[in-house]
Amino acid sequence: MISKQTHKQPWLHSPVIDGIFILSPPFVALLLVACFPTQFQAASTIPVYYWLFLVVFIDVAHVYSTLYRTYFIQGAYKKDAFLIIIPIACYIVGVLLHTYDGMLFWRVLAYLAVFHFVRQQYGFMRLYSRQEKVNSTFRFIDNIAIYTATIYPLFYWHFDGNRDFSWFVENDIVSFHSPLLLNIGLGAYLLIITAYIVKELIYVARTKKVNLPRNLLIGGTFLSWYFGIVYYNGDMAFTTLNVISHGIPYMALIWIFEKRRQGASANENVIVKYTFNKYGGVLYFVLLLALFAYVEEGLWDGMIWKEHGSVFTIFSGLPQISNQQLLALLVPLLALPQSAHYILDGFIWKFKKTT
Repeated sequence: MISKQTHKQPWLHSPVIDGIFILSPPFVALLLVACFPTQFQAASTIPVYYWLFLVVFIDVAHVYSTLYRTYFIQGAYKKDAFLIIIPIACYIVGVLLHTYDGMLFWRVLAYLAVFHFVRQQYGFMRLYSRQEKVNSTFRFIDNIAIYTATIYPLFYWHFDGNRDFSWFVENDIVSFHSPLLLNIGLGAYLLIITAYIVKELIYVARTKKVNLPRNLLIGGTFLSWYFGIVYYNGDMAFTTLNVISHGIPYMALIWIFEKRRQGASANENVIVKYTFNKYGGVLYFVLLLALFAYVEEGLWDGMIWKEHGSVFTIFSGLPQISNQQLLALLVPLLALPQSAHYILDGFIWKFKKTT
């Protein structure tokens, strides 16, 4: 359905591509953080060029990879009206929220992002489970395990009340200290981990098979989210684990699916044709996304934040906007690629029969 099987494992592309770009990022990110404790665990700020690579060229860039599955497809917006409706709705709602309360806007955007990040891990888990013929109990345990891997750290964030990082802006995630709820959450967390391990042992004993990518995906999710939010308490560690574990696999998934779909279709626009032909390739794909991300973040820095002028020199001459009415119009516009991406992602993996 998605790819030919290699050694009977449900790879989306191949052991090498899946391993490097989808399954290994959380482990690589965790190893990076663990090997450099002073830089990642004690640092109060992120070095500007590391921030540029991490936030702009991975996190923001992955948002624009959605274009390949939506607006870069020839005539897609004519066939699917939601490709027009969703961005307009996101902007209107964003303006209304920011006009009412700027922090409310960021808080809603943060929770929308959280939902998107959580659902991505579930989606990957379902893809890697697509060939398994298991009973409903086993499937339920898989589902509850992948959600627990992401939701428990978020639960801890909300009820610890002492996290030194944020999603977008300070205090965008609501939190307060509750030892009782933390203890209850930890108990449920450990119970579900145990249930998954027992289920997997039973599955292996019955089938004599190990679903390697599914187990790596779930294991990597548990590790990256726990260490990024619960164990380490610093912005650099959180951002590294969060961004690398999410952004790189997402871009890889877009590339895998669209490379295959484009190969079966001759009716594509010039960007898609050039990206996926032998003269374009991954480098063109990555550079185009990086360009979009750099321009967007440059506009943010030039007109809103004024924090990284050294890497956005061509935007440094832009006037910083302080008028609240103008900010209510501008901030949702600059955030539109993100907000639309979070919503569109819930649709684009469903309406394509070619996948």
